[in-house]
Amino acid sequence: MRSILLCARDEWEWIDKVPKVRLFKESASRERSLTREQAGKLLEELPQHQRDVVLFALATGLRQSNVLQLEWSQINLEQRHAWIHAWQSKNRRPISIPLNEVAYSVLIRQKGKHESRVFTFRGKPLESANTRAWRKALVRSGIDNFRWHDLRHTWATWQRQAGTPTHELQRLGGWRTGAMVERYAHLAPDHLAEAASRLNSVLPGYDSATVA
Repeated sequence: MRSILLCARDEWEWIDKVPKVRLFKESASRERSLTREQAGKLLEELPQHQRDVVLFALATGLRQSNVLQLEWSQINLEQRHAWIHAWQSKNRRPISIPLNEVAYSVLIRQKGKHESRVFTFRGKPLESANTRAWRKALVRSGIDNFRWHDLRHTWATWQRQAGTPTHELQRLGGWRTGAMVERYAHLAPDHLAEAASRLNSVLPGYDSATVA
């Protein structure tokens, strides 16, 4: 509504003044991730074809649609590189995907199963990941309150815990702005340790002065 009113004033010149529109406070974003132990249990409970899909998502951080619709034409196994076209990306920007060892191994296992699509089941492309087998595997693993998209949160969490800086994580995940990545910043405080230690040479005198 506010956008329409602004256009009516600034572009269409229908009105001279925009009434104040009170915005509701945005709810806190949801970040649910798995521990390495939980991920291991989940992978053990999944059938092979779904295990590879989940493993690829954990290795790349790609969204569900990008994983399921991935085609061989988007992959260069020799260079260990894949990509998501701009029209397939949520932010309408292409995403470059360097293939780590896990992602590469998953793709090698899929070779020859389908002419165009990467992930299949019984010769047909996978169309859904949120299946009964997925939900039952979560129950058997003792994992609750977890959605398929949370695999992406898990990937980002593990990346930050491994020390991946914000600007690299932003590019890997295909986020438009760094603000979306900053929600994981608290998971890797080590990158601020050097900055905090710069006062080590300044404060010792004050510290000894406060000793009773």
